[in-house]
Amino acid sequence: MKAILGKKVGMTQVFTENGVVVPVTVVESDKIVVVQKKTIEKDGYNAIQVGFGDVKTKNVTKPLKGHFEKSNVEYRKFLREFRVNNIDEYEVGQEIKVDIFQAGDKVDVIGTSKGKGFAGNIKRNGHSRGPMSHGSKFHRLRGSLGSSAGMCKVVKGLPAHGHMGHVRVTVQNLEIVRVDSAKNILLIKGAIPGPKKGLVTVKDTVRIRR
Repeated sequence: MKAILGKKVGMTQVFTENGVVVPVTVVESDKIVVVQKKTIEKDGYNAIQVGFGDVKTKNVTKPLKGHFEKSNVEYRKFLREFRVNNIDEYEVGQEIKVDIFQAGDKVDVIGTSKGKGFAGNIKRNGHSRGPMSHGSKFHRLRGSLGSSAGMCKVVKGLPAHGHMGHVRVTVQNLEIVRVDSAKNILLIKGAIPGPKKGLVTVKDTVRIRR
């Protein structure tokens, strides 16, 4: 499976050879290095641990410093693991670039959605409001939370007010429109989760629409 880490730059548009405009999201991916190899014999599964993103030395903890120095690689801000079938194709210190993908590939993009702060039940769950007349006293409230006399408690997981956004989101089956190896960027058709400068994972899709 092919996978990389990247930074969401923003959205723009490009034109195809036929003159059709395509909205794309720009993902920048540079200096991704293999920090550790995990094997079935030692760890129970085959995977590579990769590092991405520049970080100041003062912001790296002592355990992580020892981990990076053991592999003889530069300090990285983010560490992630990717499962691979053939672990022998990778070496510690190897750099992974965007050219592992090509135009037309189908990918899944994983990111953290934008945080919306505290939101009410109407904005967060699409509930209807109450009467807006002067004496109603029930305009944008949640309503009854209790159940019948049999349970006599509030069931967990009911849609209510609370923290909105800032959750892990996966958008599946997106198409790579263009790969620019010189600038280390991918142009992915459509929108992807997260704010600008947010960390995203781009990997081969697990579900292809037919």
